[in-house]
Amino acid sequence: MIKTAIYVDAENVKMSGGFGMRYDVLVDLANSGNSTMLRANCYLAEDHERIKSDADYRQKIYTYHNILRQCGFRIIKKYVRRYKDEEGNITTKANSDMDLAIDALLQARNLDRVILLTGDSDFVRLVPALQNQGCRVEVIGFNNVAKELREVADSFISGFLIPGLLPFADSTRDEEGWVRGVVSNYNPDRGFGFLRYYRLDAEGLQPESVFFHNSQSTLHSEHYFQEVYRIFEFRITENSASGDRTEAREIRLLRDN
Repeated sequence: MIKTAIYVDAENVKMSGGFGMRYDVLVDLANSGNSTMLRANCYLAEDHERIKSDADYRQKIYTYHNILRQCGFRIIKKYVRRYKDEEGNITTKANSDMDLAIDALLQARNLDRVILLTGDSDFVRLVPALQNQGCRVEVIGFNNVAKELREVADSFISGFLIPGLLPFADSTRDEEGWVRGVVSNYNPDRGFGFLRYYRLDAEGLQPESVFFHNSQSTLHSEHYFQEVYRIFEFRITENSASGDRTEAREIRLLRDN
C-alpha cells in the first residue's frame, strides 16, 4: 500500500486557472493503483467580515466547504486581514503557505506519496524536505507554475490534462468525447503528428496517443504544434478512411495557455 496525502493551495489554484476544480477527481487519483489516501487537506482564505455582511458570499462559502468535506478533505482556513497604509489604501492578505508546509512536514513520516496542488514558488524548498523524508512528491498546477517547482518535483502534470479535474468552459464538451492533450510529435512538412492525452482509471493516469492533421485545427498558424508546452482541446473520432483507427478533430488551443 502506498500511503498518499493531498495538499491543496486553494487560493493559488483558483487564481491560476483552476477555479471549478473537482475535488472528487483528486480523491480518485490519490486512491488509484496501490495508493490509499490517508490525508486530504485544503488550505483556503475566508473573509470573516464579508461572511457577516454578504449573504450570497456566505452561502457560496458554506456550499464550497460542504463539497470539500463530502470528498473527505479537511479544511484549514486563513482569515483575510486588512491593512491600511499612510495614504488610506486598504490591502488584504490571507496566506496559508506556512500552515501547508508545516502540516506536510509533520505528516510526511507516515506517508509514501504527496500530491501537492500549487504553482507557487514558495514551496520549492518544501519539496526536497519531503523527499528527504522518503516521500515521492507529485506537483499538479494550472497556469503560471514556477519553473523551479516543476523541476524539483518527482513529477509534474498540468491539472488541465487530468481527465475530469477541470470541466470544459462549454459544459456540452464534457459529454461529447472532448479531451485535452499536448503534441508529442509533429511533422511540419507533412502537417500531421500525434497528440498525447490521459485517461484516469483504477490504476491511475494512463497516457494515450491519437493521430491528428493540422487541417482539423481551428488555428491560423501551425507553429503552435511545435511548442511542447501548449495544451489543446479536441474531440476524438473514428478515422473516416479506416474504421479501426481514431483521430483528433476540432482541435483548438486551450484558453489562457
